[in-house]
Amino acid sequence: MNQTELNRLSGLLLSPANIVVTSHYNPDGDAVGSAMAVYHLMKQLNHQVTVIFPNSFPDFLKWIQESENALLFGNQPKESVKALEMAHFVFCLDYNSPDRTGKMEEALRKSTAMKILIDHHPNPATDFFHFVHHDISASSTAELVYDFFSLTGLHHLVNKPVAESLYTGIITDTGSLSFNCNKSSTYRIVADLIDKGTDAELLHRLIYDNFSESRMRLLGYAVFKKMEILPHLHTAIIPLTLKELGEFDFQQGDTEGIVNYPLSVKSVNFSVLLTQRSDRIRLSFRSKGDFPANEIAAKYFVGGGHRNAAGGDSFVSMEETIARLKEILPDYEEQLDFTIS
Repeated sequence: MNQTELNRLSGLLLSPANIVVTSHYNPDGDAVGSAMAVYHLMKQLNHQVTVIFPNSFPDFLKWIQESENALLFGNQPKESVKALEMAHFVFCLDYNSPDRTGKMEEALRKSTAMKILIDHHPNPATDFFHFVHHDISASSTAELVYDFFSLTGLHHLVNKPVAESLYTGIITDTGSLSFNCNKSSTYRIVADLIDKGTDAELLHRLIYDNFSESRMRLLGYAVFKKMEILPHLHTAIIPLTLKELGEFDFQQGDTEGIVNYPLSVKSVNFSVLLTQRSDRIRLSFRSKGDFPANEIAAKYFVGGGHRNAAGGDSFVSMEETIARLKEILPDYEEQLDFTIS
């Protein structure tokens, strides 16, 4: 988005309008935090604002102020479609293409609203969006939302609810500032959000110390019983079936972060979590160094993402998906053989 476009959009946003804020299917902390930050700021400009998530988001994010008022497209399709039909602007946050919104895609495509993309995933479908604020080097979409507020002259409206929402997005998408955060600008933003009223210690407890007993037991089971390490490939694989998830009273978000644990093993440079859904196997990829997790996701599993954090889907059985993965990995043996120093 160049300065002329920013100036135009800034002017348009000063007049009260119907605004819809959307995120991707299975919204995570960055998606929810970014969406609620836009919601809280735009409300201050006297807009009529509706947040629509394609489906439910994890319980550990439901403390975010007014997140309970968001529409879930899967549960409230009529209300969601009506909001999109009436919208003047639609914010598209933390996704690079409308097909990332699941069943909401059709209604989103039909909307005649001006669509504003703010995202840090590679290869955005720029022909679909009217305004694009995009940077793959950003730690998170929340960081880009903060940047968007600054560039459009709205930073003065970043109050405590906006700051808490943005902080949530940055912290969850960087693993508490442990990856995707090697730029000093990220830390200056975090410092400003704390100055705006964010209680960093409290939010950490709300986000990370809020496990149910069953979620904690699922984590232990996944690491102790299901993790398979392929030493010569420096890779760890954790497969979780529907039956196993059911045994631990699985709730949306319960597998969040499990894929990161194998990377704590010194010799593991690539980690894959496979979770069985009713119609597919969902794969989450994490890697160290320069290993391209997103290449494997995009090339073999109808997915994509960042170099060190990506995801994809498989539409065959768990056994066949694991077998396919093990067929692919030897092609990357040399790239996987490195030591972080």
